[in-house]
Amino acid sequence: MSMRSLTLRHGDARDAVTLDRLMTAFDPRYGEAWTRGQCLGVLAMPGVRLLIALDDTIPAGFALTRTIMDEAELLLLAVAPEHRRHGVGGALLRAAADQCRAAGAEKLHLEVRGGNPAASLYASHGFVKVGERRGYYRGADGQHYDAHTYSRVL
Repeated sequence: MSMRSLTLRHGDARDAVTLDRLMTAFDPRYGEAWTRGQCLGVLAMPGVRLLIALDDTIPAGFALTRTIMDEAELLLLAVAPEHRRHGVGGALLRAAADQCRAAGAEKLHLEVRGGNPAASLYASHGFVKVGERRGYYRGADGQHYDAHTYSRVL
C-alpha cells in the first residue's frame, strides 16, 4: 500500500472509536490493546495529548503521551498494519516528542514488551534501553513477557 498524503492532527475523546479500530490490530495473544474506557480515562487526565495520523482521510495510527513537569511518557503508539513501514510511526514519534518538548518535558520515556518489533523504531529515534521488568506483562494466553523501558533526552 502506498501512502497518499500523511497528515497529523490533535485528537480527543471524540476519537475513541478510531482508537478502538487501530488497537484491534494489536496481536491479541499479547493483550496489549487498551479498552475504550481506559483510553477515555487517560484522555481526561491533565497533560495528556493525542495525535492521530491520517493517510488522506483514513486513520493510519496514533500516539498518546502524558507530560508532567519536565518528564513525559509515550503511553501508546499504534500504526495500522497496512500503514506500517511507511513512515507513520516515525512521524508520530517525532511529533509527539516535539509536543512534549514544547510542554516543558526534558526527557521522554516509554515501555515496550520484549520482542516487540517497535523497539527498533524507538532505537532509531534515539531512545536507549534503561531498564527491564521480568515477566511484567501477562498475555491473553497466560504467558508472561518482559517489559523494556526506554528513555530519550528531548
